[in-house]
Amino acid sequence: MISATKLVLLNHKTIITNSPIRQTFSSSLRSIMSVSAQSFEHPRLVAKKVLAKPQSEGEGAVVRRSIGRPELKSLDPFLMLDEFSVTPPAGFPDHPHRGFETVTYLLQGGITHQDFAGHKGTIHAGEVQWMTAGRGVVHSEMPAGEGTHTGLQLWINLSSKDKMIEPRYQELRRDDIPSAEEDGVGVRVIAGESMGVHSPVYTRTPTMYLDFTLQHGSQHHQRIPESWNAFAYIIEGEGVFGTPNSPPVSAHHILVLGPGEGMSVWNKSAKPLRFILVGGEPLGEPVVQNGPFVMNTQAEIEKTIEDYYYGKNGFEMARNWRSK
Repeated sequence: MISATKLVLLNHKTIITNSPIRQTFSSSLRSIMSVSAQSFEHPRLVAKKVLAKPQSEGEGAVVRRSIGRPELKSLDPFLMLDEFSVTPPAGFPDHPHRGFETVTYLLQGGITHQDFAGHKGTIHAGEVQWMTAGRGVVHSEMPAGEGTHTGLQLWINLSSKDKMIEPRYQELRRDDIPSAEEDGVGVRVIAGESMGVHSPVYTRTPTMYLDFTLQHGSQHHQRIPESWNAFAYIIEGEGVFGTPNSPPVSAHHILVLGPGEGMSVWNKSAKPLRFILVGGEPLGEPVVQNGPFVMNTQAEIEKTIEDYYYGKNGFEMARNWRSK
């Protein structure tokens, strides 16, 4: 999700091909485990806390950007995290992408995706659109119906060897996302593994994406591969992260987690705590970004702008396509 006014020389639109994202889970992700009753000897402490403040984006939409703002420009392999709120006629009309993946998770209402290869789908609360832009995609993301529609969109970088792959798109319905609940802790496993259940989603950049809800008085200890970067984003409520004596953190904060075995969290407040925990294997590669294009060098960015402007190398359908 990015305003079309922020593009450089971007006056046309993009493409996508359908390919299943749900494949056999990789062995590296299967190694993720959670424990429910014991803390870690070396827990991940909060290394950085940032409040996501509202800002305008797209056409009349409002987002709270946590990753991708001056205080936290990126967290390898993650490029951006927005908590968005859209009320018609606002939305995110036709715009291109190249070089990364977008993961859209609906919290309320519905969002309709269209792209220039003819794919169209609507997801509702608790559902996911996982799009691999690869070499080029032009799509729109618009609210489905009246009222206010809210959700999260995460941008995950692709390695240099994957940036020019064919685009892929898939919707994950509520029944596609496994869940577990125990001792006041509930989790929906969008990617990765927790509380003995794992997602069937294959992530090209190894990633975990967990949606936790903790009731009053509950706690959870989630293992995270020690080489991965990880963060928590609080959707609602208030939680204590790292150690039992850490200060509580409220909604709309992102918490970058430092090194350690895993995340520990406690809900000491009267209301439920809901947050996402996201982790990923760092790519360790240069990142050069121009709006919706993310490559490894400035020369590749300039080539991408040229490809989009002239409708080539993946953007052949961009000139003539408009969403409905």
